[in-house]
Amino acid sequence: MGADERKKSGVTHLLPGRRFFMSGIWRSILFLFCLITVPSAAWAATSGDIGTILPLWSALPFAGILLSIALLPLFAQRFWHRHFPKVSAFWALAFALPFLYFFRAAALHEILHIIILDYIPFILLLWALFTVSGGIYIKGSLKGTPAVNTVILLVGAVLASVIGTTGASMLLIRPILRSNAWRVHKVHTVVFFIFLVSNIGGALTPLGDPPLFLGFLHGVPFFWTFKILPEMVFSCAFLIILYFLWDSYAYKKESKTAFPADDPEPLSIEGTLNFIFLAGIISAVLFSGTVKLGQINIFGIGQSVENLVKDAVLILMGALSLVFTSREVRKGNEFGWAPILEVAFLFAGIFITIIPALAILKAGDRGALAWLARSVDTPAHYFWVVGSLSSILDNAPTYLTFFNSALGKFYPGLPEAEGVARLVVEKIPYLAAISTGAVFMGANTYIGNAPNFMVKSIAEEAGVRMPSFFGYIFKYSIPILIVLFLAITFIFF
Repeated sequence: MGADERKKSGVTHLLPGRRFFMSGIWRSILFLFCLITVPSAAWAATSGDIGTILPLWSALPFAGILLSIALLPLFAQRFWHRHFPKVSAFWALAFALPFLYFFRAAALHEILHIIILDYIPFILLLWALFTVSGGIYIKGSLKGTPAVNTVILLVGAVLASVIGTTGASMLLIRPILRSNAWRVHKVHTVVFFIFLVSNIGGALTPLGDPPLFLGFLHGVPFFWTFKILPEMVFSCAFLIILYFLWDSYAYKKESKTAFPADDPEPLSIEGTLNFIFLAGIISAVLFSGTVKLGQINIFGIGQSVENLVKDAVLILMGALSLVFTSREVRKGNEFGWAPILEVAFLFAGIFITIIPALAILKAGDRGALAWLARSVDTPAHYFWVVGSLSSILDNAPTYLTFFNSALGKFYPGLPEAEGVARLVVEKIPYLAAISTGAVFMGANTYIGNAPNFMVKSIAEEAGVRMPSFFGYIFKYSIPILIVLFLAITFIFF
């Protein structure tokens, strides 16, 4: 690949610059962070009591990377697209280096633990779903009538819980854009697509949305999420009905001369072999959640054999998709690696920097965030706190943070496995509030969930004039979603 091709594909900006790590500013910030974040007695900590010793300052890199993700694409777009791997690496090292220096073996154990048990399985699932769904090309066109659009949104919402919000969004966004290419009034269709397919539709299974998958990795049973089916059905029904009424009104305003021909290109699906690979992914995840094959140690971290089998199958399914899917199919889907590479880089930093927040919250009343553990009392509190943060930050770490907060609040000092086993039975409304808040309210902004920005970018490439960041919030999120979430609060929480 030549220099021009690398530039066009967006690969160039993924390579961190060497000078960044050698700059005097970097060394100064790191030194100052070491001085203010860790008490002198921290060296004595063990893995079990880190959460009680770490000061709140230690979560600054976590806040820093999340604020960077939220604000830099808005106010320094060019810098962000060229240097986001460096930003992620900066915040990860800003925490990891002093953490390792003061806590030594305990710190190394915590870092390896989150990488091996959380980050790697998380990114492998996203990669597999992204790769396989990118090999399925829905060819042809449909007339973008209110009925057709509503059916596509409904199908997408169902698929989101099966192949993930990312997979369903990438699979269906281009067909619905092609169906509505002739229409003038179509922005609302993309917005409701983000609401339903990229977010709320993924609430039913751990495959649907990253927060729920993280919960699954931490011991929440695979089918537990069916307990939030009433909240999901209520939300989807509300949005589907509202969309149909809205689109019916907008459809009447379209120019009759713009109607497509009566004989559009026949609808067909290419790359159908990838449906087998999708089934393989689903089967692998179900296998890991239902079969127990014992544990092995990887760098001192206990990893279940069934999860290793799952990860191997995910890699195999993705590899088979790449081998057996023609280039023409992926070209038709405008498939590229930039989206998943961006997720991989950013989440690497997020998962490292989230360690102190998780440890402090898990410590409950014994940690630096004891006031938070005491103030968030009801399911409604969890729903809105988790949801509000998921709107402006990333919903996966937000879910994980308050998941651990709930464990620390209700079962302080208990091993995680025992605490989770009790949480899913004894505190169903609380976990339901955390789950729905993280998944549903990721739709409030473009930055609330990974597929949101990808859908927005694809739509703009297709000529749809999407609203600005704040235009999306004030025109669509507040009058539609906030009203919906208030209703959910009064009915369910």
